[in-house]
Amino acid sequence: MTKEMSDLEREIEETRERLATTIDQLLYRSHPKTIVSREVGAIKAHYVDQQTGQPRTDNILKTVGGVVGAVVLFAVIRKIAR
Repeated sequence: MTKEMSDLEREIEETRERLATTIDQLLYRSHPKTIVSREVGAIKAHYVDQQTGQPRTDNILKTVGGVVGAVVLFAVIRKIAR
C-alpha cells in the first residue's frame, strides 16, 4: 500500500510540474510584449527575406501601390463630393 501511495504522490507531483510549466508557457505567450514581438517579426518577415536579409521588393511595391491607390481614391471621392 505504501508503494502505491508513493507512486500516486510521485504522479501527482509530476502532474503539478507539467501544469506549472504549461501555465508558464501560456503566460509567456499571452504577454503583450511577446504578442507585439511576434507580430513585428511576422511583418518584418513579409517585407524582408529571412535567409538573405534582402528586402522583398515585390511585397513592398504591392503595399506602396495599395497606399497610393487608397490616397488617390480618397482624393477623387473628396473632389467629387465638393
